[in-house]
Amino acid sequence: MLWIKAFHIIFVASWFAGLFYLPRIFVNLASVPADSHAERERLLLMAHRLYRFSTLLMVVAVLLGLVLWLYFGIGRGPGNGWMHAKLALVIVAIGYHHGCRALLRKFEQAANKRSERWFRFYNEAAVLIFAAVVVLVVVKPF
Repeated sequence: MLWIKAFHIIFVASWFAGLFYLPRIFVNLASVPADSHAERERLLLMAHRLYRFSTLLMVVAVLLGLVLWLYFGIGRGPGNGWMHAKLALVIVAIGYHHGCRALLRKFEQAANKRSERWFRFYNEAAVLIFAAVVVLVVVKPF
């Protein structure tokens, strides 16, 4: 079980590293001048590859988490309300991940209407989700 838990933590942290960096690429894409096609294409390629890689990390992280929860019983039973909150945040994180894909499609179609500043704030959401999950898992406040 400890090996599965260790790999779960590694894959979750790696997935979130992608979620931290992908919106940062969006910040750069939003600030690229219209006549800078080469820079735009390079950033789009980076974002697309990072999204695909992060998706693989997410799938493995979720599968390992399900094994810990369903097979080993971590977070089940009375006094584990923190797990319900964590699972809700995992759903939010998955939604955020798919939201990044929607934003990437907008950039690919040259249809982005959001500002560089908006993406700077959007970038912080993943940090807040990650921090809340870590606090729930470590502190287990309820």
